[in-house]
Amino acid sequence: MGRRADVLMITYRSAGYLHLSLPRLLETLGPEDRVWLWHNGDDEATLEALRRYRYDDRVARYHHSRENVRLREPTNWLWQNSQARFVSKVDDDCLVSYGWLDTLSAAHQDNPAFGVIGSWRHWDDEFRPDLASQKIEEFAGGHSLLRNLWVQGSGYLMRHELVKSHGLLGADESFTGYCIRLARAGAVNGFYYPFIREDHMDDPRSPHTLIHDDADLLDRMPLSAKRNGVTTVAQWTAQLEQSALLLQTASLDPRTYSGWRRRAISLRRRARRLVGLPARW
Repeated sequence: MGRRADVLMITYRSAGYLHLSLPRLLETLGPEDRVWLWHNGDDEATLEALRRYRYDDRVARYHHSRENVRLREPTNWLWQNSQARFVSKVDDDCLVSYGWLDTLSAAHQDNPAFGVIGSWRHWDDEFRPDLASQKIEEFAGGHSLLRNLWVQGSGYLMRHELVKSHGLLGADESFTGYCIRLARAGAVNGFYYPFIREDHMDDPRSPHTLIHDDADLLDRMPLSAKRNGVTTVAQWTAQLEQSALLLQTASLDPRTYSGWRRRAISLRRRARRLVGLPARW
């Protein structure tokens, strides 16, 4: 039948997290799952941390790019070459939960309409049942989702057949945009509920975080923080909190994220930057 899932991990200046994130990912694989490693840059500490895993039986492929090409090229490398039934990505600064692949693959098996379903990286006190209940739905096999048109790009599981029918990530397309494109075509996306926890270690509230002050943030600068003009730990934490709220309230109508509505959202983001506030997605 072939492999169940191929999981991409992109590494970049992540030696401080990799000793936790990669062993955890490998421990959660089933016998039909493999990891694909893509390393960006020449940080010697990260390369040293990777060396012991490059020839691990659970690692299908390893690629080293001296240029930091971020998301599109590594993702399309996996999507284009994998023969697995499902594809995924786990960030080098994230700790997945034990059993995450088993739960998500079972949900897919029972619900052929599922497109991209994922783990949840937000905190218990950020969950708003009064808001989220309107988006939580039950599906076949006793599975439930907090439905949303997109999920985070780590700890998700996607049917590989969707790549065959909808193509690879476009030249200027984000993973969020790709998820919305699938939803527009009828795929059901969302976060498995009850939530499958993912520890995002670049969240300053994580017990494993390396971001303790503003200097740490500027040194590490998560991509989402950089895109939103964040410069302080307080702003970064506020953005993460706002993201949790947005996922529980965002429209399930794909038209919201196209045409004039999308332009209006972009205008609000630019306005926040002009007055010195983080854009918060």
